[in-house]
Amino acid sequence: MRGSDPFSSSVVVLTGASSGIGREMALQLADRGARLALAARGAGRLEKVAAACRERGGEALSVPTDVGDRAACSVLIDAAVERWGRLDVLIANAGISMWARFDELEDPGIFEEILRVNFLGAVWCTHSALPHLKEARGRLVGVSSLTGKTGVPTRSGYAASKHAMAGFFDTLRIELLDSGVTVTMAYPDFVATEIRERAYGPDGRPLGTSPVQEGRVMSAELCARRILRAAERREREIVMSARGRLGLWLKLLAPGVVDRIAQAAIRRGR
Repeated sequence: MRGSDPFSSSVVVLTGASSGIGREMALQLADRGARLALAARGAGRLEKVAAACRERGGEALSVPTDVGDRAACSVLIDAAVERWGRLDVLIANAGISMWARFDELEDPGIFEEILRVNFLGAVWCTHSALPHLKEARGRLVGVSSLTGKTGVPTRSGYAASKHAMAGFFDTLRIELLDSGVTVTMAYPDFVATEIRERAYGPDGRPLGTSPVQEGRVMSAELCARRILRAAERREREIVMSARGRLGLWLKLLAPGVVDRIAQAAIRRGR
């Protein structure tokens, strides 16, 4: 029932909402009666998601946003607060990736954009949102990746950005212990999304096709549901695959084995 649902009527800012995990979270939150300020760079696709959310009974505001732009992050948060008068949840989900060995990169400048979107975008949105979240005793949710826990070949820049994101939110969680604001970090394994098709290749251009066997990995719908369940329960973090959880234990006991497992996983495409 919506009456006992913590997301019912909650004001949620969700970045990276036009596709993949973000789109699924938006639709599921709309089903639960949330008020959504949706952000992504592509205005057309974003508005389609917002319209689908409205059809499901949620309120949805489409705010085209490049989270790599600090001022745009502030505008996004202000738009949500202006519309509904408060902010209860921030989900930092926007992200871009890469799929290339570092020694094959023609230009390491792609690291700058990856860090701006994946890490600084989360920082800037959080900085603008935090006063409102404190007032609401709300929820902060960071969508990271298993690469935020361990290195993964072909993903050096992406892993660096996700490690930075994890360090930021883990620190913020401690700072906010007495504020009523909780921080949940999500660490998905491979998920069937479009992120790999848009990932930077060795030449600095989007790959265009996915190197992963998309039909053999977790669906975006299931991933979104698990993230929202963890956020609802105000859990500290969620590692979203048995392989990931096992890998974290092995990293403590036999880190070299984890390196080999990561190398094999990338070669298999899953």
